[in-house]
Amino acid sequence: MMTEQSLIQQRQKIDQLRQSSSLSPSHAAQLEQSIVSSWQRSSLAEIPKNRLAAPLTDIKQISTSSALSHALEHCAENLKHIAEQSSMVLAVGDIGSTVLWRASCPELRTIADNIHLVEGGQWREELVGTNALALSIKTQQSSCVFSSEHYMPSVQDLVCYASPIIDPYSKQILGVIDLSTHWQKHNSLGLLAAERCASIIQSALLESQKQRLYIRAFSVPQVIFNGKTLTITPRQTEILAILALCPQGLSLDRLHQALYGERKVSMGTLKAEMSQLRDILGGMLGSRPYRLLAHVEADFLQTEQSLDAGYIDSALKLYTGVFLAKTESPFLCAWRDCLESRLSDAIFKANETDVLLKHVARFPEAIDAVERLIELMPKGHPVHQTLLKFQDI
Repeated sequence: MMTEQSLIQQRQKIDQLRQSSSLSPSHAAQLEQSIVSSWQRSSLAEIPKNRLAAPLTDIKQISTSSALSHALEHCAENLKHIAEQSSMVLAVGDIGSTVLWRASCPELRTIADNIHLVEGGQWREELVGTNALALSIKTQQSSCVFSSEHYMPSVQDLVCYASPIIDPYSKQILGVIDLSTHWQKHNSLGLLAAERCASIIQSALLESQKQRLYIRAFSVPQVIFNGKTLTITPRQTEILAILALCPQGLSLDRLHQALYGERKVSMGTLKAEMSQLRDILGGMLGSRPYRLLAHVEADFLQTEQSLDAGYIDSALKLYTGVFLAKTESPFLCAWRDCLESRLSDAIFKANETDVLLKHVARFPEAIDAVERLIELMPKGHPVHQTLLKFQDI
C-alpha cells in the first residue's frame, strides 16, 4: 500500500491537472493516456454539472448476456465474501457498463448507494464521465481510476479497479467487474484483485455452460460447440442461425420456408441436414418443433441486445462484417436488412466521434457513419476534409 503522504500528493497533482484549461504534452505525460482521452470525451459529452449519481434503469428491461447471468448465480457467494473481506464494493456490469449485480462491505454501502453504484446504475462514459467500468470496456483491458481522475465529484473519494470479463469460448467481452474502495486505501495490487475476480466469473462460465453453442455470423462464419470449432456446411450454419433467432422452435414446414423460401428443395434434403446436425451436436437438437437445446450465444444476438439497450459503441464493435453475406435464406436476409437499418439509425444518433471513426476505418463504404461524422466534426478539423472526400466516393 502507498503511504498516506504519497497518495495525498498524487491526488493534489491530479486536481491541479484537472483545473488546467488545457493539458500540455508534459502534463498529459504524467497521466495514463486512457485517462486523458477519457477526460476529453467526458468534457464533450454534455454531462449535467450537478450530476452526483449514475442514472438508474430497470435491469429487468435490459437484454444482457444470459451466460453472464448464469455464471453469477454460480459464484455470487464467493464474490460477496471477497467484497466483505477486502472492505470494498464489488460490482459486475454488462457490456454497456450498467451494473447487474453488486456486493459491498458495510462501511462503503451508503457511499455506493448514494452514487448509484448499485444494480441498474448506468456508468457509461457519456452519462457520468471518466470511471473504471466504462474505461475498461472501452480499452478492453484492466483499468484503475484514482480519486479525482473520476469525472463526477461525488466519486472522487474512491479509487476503482476494473477488469473486462472475457467469454472463455468466444473470446468476446461479456461485461466488466469493478472493485472500489476509499482513495486513501489505494493499492498497486488492486488491479490484480479485479483480474482475479474476473477469472472467478470466467471459471463459473465454463462450469455453467457444459452444453454451449456459439455462432459467429459476421465476416467469416464460424460455429463453436463446447469450445471446439465445428466443421459444417454453410447451409447448416444458416439453419443454426435461424434456430438461434427462433428459440421457441420451428416446424419442418416453417423451417423449410425460412431457409429456402420458394426454391425447389425437397423436404427430404432438409431432413438429411437436420439429421447430420443432430449427430454433430450430440443430441442438442430437438424436434417437433426443431429447436436448439444447448445454451446459445451469437455475435448477432449480442449486437441486437446492445442496440436494444442503447449501447451503440458495443454494437458497432461486434459488427465486424456483413451478416451471412452469401445467404439466400429469405428469413435471414430480412433479418439482416432489419439489423442494418437499426445500426444505421443508431449511427445517426451517435455522438462519440472515436467510435464512428473506428467504424469508418473498418467500413469505408459506411456512408451513414461518414455523414454523421461530418455533422459532428468541426469544419476546421483536418479529418473533416478527408470525410468530405469519402462522401464523394
